[in-house]
Amino acid sequence: MERTITFDGDPNIGVFARVLGDIAIIPPEAPEDFKAALRAALGVTLVETTVQGSSIIGSLVAGNSRGLVVSGLATEEEIDILSQHREVLLLTESMNAAGNVIMANDSFAAVHPDMPSDLREAIGEFLGVETIALVLGGVKTVGMAGVATNKGVIVHPRATDRQIEQLEKIAQVPVGTGSVNMGSGLVCTGLLVNEQGYIAGNATSGFELGRIEDVFGFLE
Repeated sequence: MERTITFDGDPNIGVFARVLGDIAIIPPEAPEDFKAALRAALGVTLVETTVQGSSIIGSLVAGNSRGLVVSGLATEEEIDILSQHREVLLLTESMNAAGNVIMANDSFAAVHPDMPSDLREAIGEFLGVETIALVLGGVKTVGMAGVATNKGVIVHPRATDRQIEQLEKIAQVPVGTGSVNMGSGLVCTGLLVNEQGYIAGNATSGFELGRIEDVFGFLE
C-alpha cells in the first residue's frame, strides 16, 4: 500500500486533516484520492467539515476517543457535524487553535506551556487524561511538534532527553523522535496516523517512514 500522498499537491497533509482514532476530520473540498487513501490506510470514517470556515483542520482540532477540542470560533453548523462523532469542547480564549497547542491520546494531553493552568485542567478533565505543559525541541506548539496515538508518540527530532522522559512518564506508550517531508520537525504537519496505520506527506523519505513505523509499531 502507498504510504505517502499529498493534499491537492501539498505534502503538508496534517495541516488539512486531523485523525482521532476511528475518525478523520477533513475539509469538504478534500480530493477524492486523499479520501480514498485515508480510508485504505487508516480504516476511518470521514467527517467532512470546515472549522471557523477554514480548511486548516489540523491546526484547529485536537482530542482523543472521548472528545474533540475545537476552536471557539467554530460555527453552530460545524459544531453540529462534529458533535455527531464526539463530545465537543470549545476553546473560547485567545489560545484557541486547538490542533496547534494540544497533543493527546487516551492517556495524556501535552499542551502549550503558556496555556493558563485552569484551561489545561479543563481540557484534561474533558478528555479524561492527565495533562502536562511541554515544549518539544524548542517548539511551544506541541500539537504540531508531536503526534500521539494509543500505540506510540513521535516528536520533534530536537526534543531533549528530559522532554522525552517527561512524556514517557504519562504517555504509557513508546516515545521516539522523527521528522517528515525531508526533515521537518513539525511532524504533525506531514503525518496522519492511528492504531490501524499511517499515511505521510509525499516528500517524506524512506528513512523517515521507517522511523514512523518503528515508533508506532508498524514494522513487520
